[in-house]
Amino acid sequence: MSYNRKVIKIFKDSSELSQYAANSFIEIANQSIEERGRFLVSLAGGNTPMKLYEALGDSYSTKVEWTRVHFFWGDERCVPVDDAGNSYGQTQKVLFDKIDMTNMHRVMSELAPDEASKNYAQTLKEFAEPPLEWPRFDLVLLGMGDDGHTASLFPGSPVNVDVPTLAVTANYQDRPANRVTITQIVFNSARNIFFLVTGAGKAETLLNVLSGEYKPDVYPAQRINPQNGNLIWLIDEAAASKLKK
Repeated sequence: MSYNRKVIKIFKDSSELSQYAANSFIEIANQSIEERGRFLVSLAGGNTPMKLYEALGDSYSTKVEWTRVHFFWGDERCVPVDDAGNSYGQTQKVLFDKIDMTNMHRVMSELAPDEASKNYAQTLKEFAEPPLEWPRFDLVLLGMGDDGHTASLFPGSPVNVDVPTLAVTANYQDRPANRVTITQIVFNSARNIFFLVTGAGKAETLLNVLSGEYKPDVYPAQRINPQNGNLIWLIDEAAASKLKK
């Protein structure tokens, strides 16, 4: 497989974007299974990817051998699975309950962030591709907040990290974060990374992230830069409204 450093694709709306993402997800999954016998994917939380997960659970539920798919999470809130803010719980309702799925590697969100982070680092290590101490994901799905954060890598968080996971407990937007996140050293070793970005409220930040000065402490999404993988931005027209045509 050949790798491109960065590709930007603009879609009319979130439905068109999600349809493309679902097709690409299945294509990468089947290729990974054919080449390596498994497909390792890191999912994103939040509202933007939900249409993608719904499509995978409905129209695409028979398009891949799900028993060879291993699901991980880029970040998670340390709340019970049945809490509305738990990404695993949200995805379970729209996807996992509809497919033959056994390989789910969730963050133990019932634990405190420090303990959950250490536990998840060990989970990642079990799927490591030496010399890495974590898996080389076949696909990473990421979103971007209107402040430029991605996963739970927030503005002002440490830029230079050498660990695969972090507990995120500092206050964020005036409330405790209480999260676990995978760090950029793991994301940047992936074979494919998809950023899913929708909505006019993100247009200015997206312009700064893609075309502005490199400020990874201000815009954590700029920290994502795979050295040997595809970085693909999937953007709707509203979010892309400030980009040069």
